[in-house]
Amino acid sequence: MTDSHRRAWPQVSTRVQELHARMRLEEKLAQLVGFWIDHGDEVVAPLAGEMTAGAPTRLAEVTEHGIGHFTRVYGTRPVDPSERARWLWEEQRRLLHETRLGIPALVHEECLTGLAAWKAACFPTPLAWGAAFDPDLVEEMASLIGSSLRTLGVHQGLAPVLDVIRDPRWGRTEEAISEDPYVVGTVGTAYVRGLQSAGIQATLKHFVGYSGSRAGRNHAPVSAGPRELADLFLPPFEMAVLDGGARSVMNAYNDVDGVPMAANAELLTGLLREEWGFEGTVVADYFSVAFLALMHGVAADRGHAAAMALEAGIDVELPSGDAFLEPLAALVRAGEVDETVIDRAVLRALAAKEEAGLLDEEFTAESPSVIDLDTPAHRDVARRLAEESVVLLSNDGILPIAETATRIAMIGPNADRAEALMGCYSFPNHVLAHHPDVALGIEVPTIAEALRTEVPGAEVEVVRGCEVEGTDTTGFAAAIAAAERAEVAVVVAGDQAGLFGKGTVGEGNDTESLELPGVQRELFEAVVATGTPTVLVLVTGRPYAIGWALDGRSGARGDQQGPSRPAAVLQAFFPGEEGGPAIARILTGAVNPSGRLPLTLPRSAGAQPYTYLHPILGGPSGVTSADSTPVRPFGFGLSYTAFGYSGLSADRAVEAGGTFAVEVTVTNLGDVAGVDVVQLYGRDLLASVARPVSQLLGYQRVALQPAESATVRFEVPTARLAFTDRGLVRVVEPGEVEVWVAASAGEKVTAAVAEGIAELSDVEVASGAGDSGGDKALVTIIGDVHRVGTADRRITTATVSH
Repeated sequence: MTDSHRRAWPQVSTRVQELHARMRLEEKLAQLVGFWIDHGDEVVAPLAGEMTAGAPTRLAEVTEHGIGHFTRVYGTRPVDPSERARWLWEEQRRLLHETRLGIPALVHEECLTGLAAWKAACFPTPLAWGAAFDPDLVEEMASLIGSSLRTLGVHQGLAPVLDVIRDPRWGRTEEAISEDPYVVGTVGTAYVRGLQSAGIQATLKHFVGYSGSRAGRNHAPVSAGPRELADLFLPPFEMAVLDGGARSVMNAYNDVDGVPMAANAELLTGLLREEWGFEGTVVADYFSVAFLALMHGVAADRGHAAAMALEAGIDVELPSGDAFLEPLAALVRAGEVDETVIDRAVLRALAAKEEAGLLDEEFTAESPSVIDLDTPAHRDVARRLAEESVVLLSNDGILPIAETATRIAMIGPNADRAEALMGCYSFPNHVLAHHPDVALGIEVPTIAEALRTEVPGAEVEVVRGCEVEGTDTTGFAAAIAAAERAEVAVVVAGDQAGLFGKGTVGEGNDTESLELPGVQRELFEAVVATGTPTVLVLVTGRPYAIGWALDGRSGARGDQQGPSRPAAVLQAFFPGEEGGPAIARILTGAVNPSGRLPLTLPRSAGAQPYTYLHPILGGPSGVTSADSTPVRPFGFGLSYTAFGYSGLSADRAVEAGGTFAVEVTVTNLGDVAGVDVVQLYGRDLLASVARPVSQLLGYQRVALQPAESATVRFEVPTARLAFTDRGLVRVVEPGEVEVWVAASAGEKVTAAVAEGIAELSDVEVASGAGDSGGDKALVTIIGDVHRVGTADRRITTATVSH
């Protein structure tokens, strides 16, 4: 065995060692690949047909020597869950009794917005999880998803996505959680805990840098330097591995500085396994092993691509065996590839099956005959998460809609469509788009339907006006007429999620513009020009440049003042099966909005990529005529009440590597109950490398009755302020750190700017009398430079006392 093959050699049980010792080459390779059940001629992704051309299609032939994974047993076509479960149990018995080694298959499914299967609950997208700022609720959701998977005999879920959003032009923005790596890490780790609490192996994807692609293009190169990689892209994965105990990782398609991630041993083995101590399996994103030859040009053929991927640290090729089977076997037989590199991966794959209980499972019990994948518990969590995720961007007082309203016009392509509420990886948009004659299988009330339920005494007239895409304006006349007849008009615009050009957002649906698709802006302008008070509701998978609706400006079109603006703007990020009722309840005031922007609301496509985590040079200045100031900052969100902060105090000094405390009092200043997302920010005033002007250190949702106050105490590890120094070592440096509590990343809460902040964000600021003066505090980090290790805390804890 070579030294390189000894790297991160797995420690496994005696049973796994003995099973491995009995295996022939063909049986080893079989355990390292998947077989895509029912894939057939249904190609949902470009190149999928080319990848599988000529491959065996008969299940018995493919599984002659066993099989590692069954790929998407339930998630490829609309199949009845009970009938497919019966088939799966029978097939597992066949593997158990009719193959030489009798090893069942590990079954994996997509589960980003819930189990991606027919009749399964569809939850809000990850971007909505980020907007909710509620990891506990995300964990609760994930545990329900895990229970559904377990019921169906599934062992591994391909979620969560931990890509940090860098450019909203990227089509997969809706699959990601936030532009802030800490929010991605805390929310994503909560998902991992929830899924794995049900016995399902969570899969972190896409490792790493995938969302940093040039111009927001899918599968594009990434030019991140080692510091950006370490400080921005890697922390969420580190948190999910070290704090969440994730059992699987999936590589990204991209290269970083020319090195494809599927062949990056420094990260897949050196960092992930040797430094972080990850002991699970690394699975290939679909076809990414073969892509080393086809798209990256670093391997001569699929066999050499397989050897390169195994050497780097990939254990299992998904979705099938295009490279790991015959192409790799030929190189082993020819003596070009050392079989020990295969042995390392086989031991990990068998250990994963042992952990999932597959080496003990006899499948003697019958499969479940009655399966409910959308129970009242699923719908309750879906509703709560949807309600928490909707962001109120502006409101002149029109919302909530008056109870006395008798005529409401619901206008727009997303007002009365169930598919508009769900993301790209929902089963309806991912699979049923290819089966238009098949029913959704779940109840998904539209916004218009839900509003009729919420205001039964009002006449709700629904007019589409236009489609999401296209240039047809023939429906404008009916929309204008409906608005003129109404007391209030609600225009519901936005996206249609889909795959690879079939839709406006989703995997492969990148954009060069951040203008609303099609003629939706023109429809809105025609409606608002009627003079009827108009509410704009955006149901999207990315933020759009809607400065024209919020401040009258649009960097894309150059108009300094558009038509009359809407009376209010609501932003929802594909809120799922209960999204219609959630939005309707917010419109009517039954629910007080509490969502906050998980990413910056951009001024224009030309200002991208942009993040609030920029150094001084990354913000607006007098040395450039280009204005990067966002329309709304990260963390922004209004309420039907107002909140005030006072009495900010913090520990004066803390040892590098230690933890410091920050306290603040938050008060509901309005006359209705509400939930505030208290956000703690910090700034390293002097560092050895350029640091952000504002960085989220912690956050906490706080529910308050009118006039009620609560004290929030944050315990902040200094590792929250860590960065990679000039020697590429992650450290906490001694020095002064300014900390403050604010309503968003765009506002530093000081008495001097309190009036302006209140006008912008509906948050009043009360000056405090603590040691810090009430509005900001200085914390001095003392001692020597602290090198951050795996034992350091990475998560800020918060306690609330009323």
